Amino acid sequence: MAKHARKRQKTAQNNHHEPVSNKAARLELLLDEESKDDEERRLESMLFGVKFVPKGKGKEKMPATTDDEEEDLDDAEEEAGGRGMQHLLDQDLFFVDDNMPNIQSDVPKYSTSHSDSETSESEPGSDFESSSSTSSRKALPKSLTSSKSKPPAWIDTADIDSRARVSLLSGPTRLRKLRQAVDEDEITSREYETRLRSQFERINPEPAWARKARGKKARDSDDEEGGLEQEGPGVKDLLSSTTGILAEKKKKGTAPVVLPQGILAIERVRDANHSVQGSGSGEVRMLAFHPKPAVPVLCVATADRRIRLFNIDGHLSPLLTTIYTPSLPLISNTSVLFHPQGNSMLISGPRPFFYTYDLQQGTSTLHRRGLWGTGFEDSSILTSSNYTGGNAKRRRRGGDSTTGSGGKGGGGNTETVLHSAFSPATGSMLAVAGRGGNVHIVDWKSGAGQVVASLKCSSSGGGGGGGVQGLWWVPSSSSGENVLGGGSHASANDEKHLAVLTGEAEVYIWDVAQRRCVKRWKDEGGYRGAGRVFTVGGGSNGSMAIGSSSGFVNVYGSDSFSVPGDGTFSSGSEKPKLVKALGHLTTPISTLKFNHDAQILAMASKDKKDSMRLVHMPSLTAFSNWPTSSTPLGHVTAVDFSARSEYVAIGNTRGRVLLYHLKDYGTGGSSNGFFKS
Repeated sequence: MAKHARKRQKTAQNNHHEPVSNKAARLELLLDEESKDDEERRLESMLFGVKFVPKGKGKEKMPATTDDEEEDLDDAEEEAGGRGMQHLLDQDLFFVDDNMPNIQSDVPKYSTSHSDSETSESEPGSDFESSSSTSSRKALPKSLTSSKSKPPAWIDTADIDSRARVSLLSGPTRLRKLRQAVDEDEITSREYETRLRSQFERINPEPAWARKARGKKARDSDDEEGGLEQEGPGVKDLLSSTTGILAEKKKKGTAPVVLPQGILAIERVRDANHSVQGSGSGEVRMLAFHPKPAVPVLCVATADRRIRLFNIDGHLSPLLTTIYTPSLPLISNTSVLFHPQGNSMLISGPRPFFYTYDLQQGTSTLHRRGLWGTGFEDSSILTSSNYTGGNAKRRRRGGDSTTGSGGKGGGGNTETVLHSAFSPATGSMLAVAGRGGNVHIVDWKSGAGQVVASLKCSSSGGGGGGGVQGLWWVPSSSSGENVLGGGSHASANDEKHLAVLTGEAEVYIWDVAQRRCVKRWKDEGGYRGAGRVFTVGGGSNGSMAIGSSSGFVNVYGSDSFSVPGDGTFSSGSEKPKLVKALGHLTTPISTLKFNHDAQILAMASKDKKDSMRLVHMPSLTAFSNWPTSSTPLGHVTAVDFSARSEYVAIGNTRGRVLLYHLKDYGTGGSSNGFFKS
């Protein structure tokens, strides 16, 4: 049975001391140690230097408290007491007894600077009393004459009038809750405001995050008053550098992550495109995370020719924007590329034109002249048409005759973009693979998209060999980290050599500056049409993985893309040593992807359901605990890791983008979004 409200009120009255009218009794109450709470004891400790002894501990020996413990105690006491008197100024809480009756402290005055007082002293005709009061104000301590809080925008004279009184008994009934004694009636306006604030704090407690931020701000202001010039986190580095805000910042003192063999700490979160799964977008064609760790954005390209950007937070992953390209099919895993600087995107496909999307302004631009410097007079090119095998064959038969230079890089309206790759250091050059084994080097820095060089892989010209299957910029020997994402570790030397994989499973290493091939070798066990996809990770000391149509993935060391020091040509007889052939999959490999530090290799095949594995690269063994038989992978079409491998995104033919959190690489996801797979 619930207690009666009147009984609760009587019980609460016993917690307060009865008003004391006798001055001697009041003095005795002040000297009574048992009647003092912890806040009053701590105040005495700060003002008079006595040792702080919490209430109820008596004369027991208390252990010494550290600064962190004292801050925790302060936060706990502040949480219990609220912030009811935060609005009061120092003049309302303290006064200085200097035997000067001329100082009036009833009405607080907010002064912006000391120049007003100095001006008043220098004005002629000022009397002795004004000068003495000015000097007395200048002699007061700073803590008693100024407040840390900003001055109010306006002041109500009724609130600061010492004669204004508020009746708690004759006023509205709800004001009786503010009484501290049964017979208490009138209080000042300042006291009335203080009690209202305290009551609000009791009903609506301050959140922990706000209390923590306010305590940090108070400590920073104390350091500034003490003469310490301390900037906020990252402010000093930002003001002393010309690097963009999205530039990658190195974390000092953080040890590199070392993944254990066999077991992978992985947990599923809500699908990245959960908000648009009912839109019938079709299969996922491409996945790409933003290259900067500070921007948690995932790009998803689907079969309906729409590109969607999601904010990956591990919980809801809201949709940011949608880009629709009705005249441009998205068929390649490089159809959408983030620029290494992270400020724009390149959208290309099997058409002789392309789009650029400005991420900062949110605008897209259609480039009708294409990458070959030719105009498009045929308006039928810009119509919506499906990219099917029959159309491709017809274009190949009739297109070669219309190509201005016979498919050797001269450019015509039939030249298209099948694969592309930005140079990792600055993104100033773009490598584009077209038909017939042609690779064009485009000057992207000038903004004109002009072809400055053309490379020809002779073994892929004609005959249905499959053409170019992949492009990758070779890192220099000074680069020690993977530069696939164009991180800050890439250097200008990483734009000198380009690796190309052809359909005949041959790898070409090109010297871009000299326009000549410096190394050429064939994949182990490769044959005509066997080369499907390849990827490289780990920087100059990393590995190269080549996937074939038989389901095998061959892994090579750094000697597979190392360039001779004298720049001489290395023939196919000097084949790099095969480290291991991974035979976990049995159908043609469609996706290969390294994470940022090349400790994980993701390989998948879209021809078979749930055909995907994650390989531990230091030991070249697959993780045994994932995927399981209940993991809803489906037919995997695209895989990508985030900039620091906190997440791995997996797209399938059902249009879903599964999102998994790798625990070893940090707490990138919200705990509220995790659920078992």
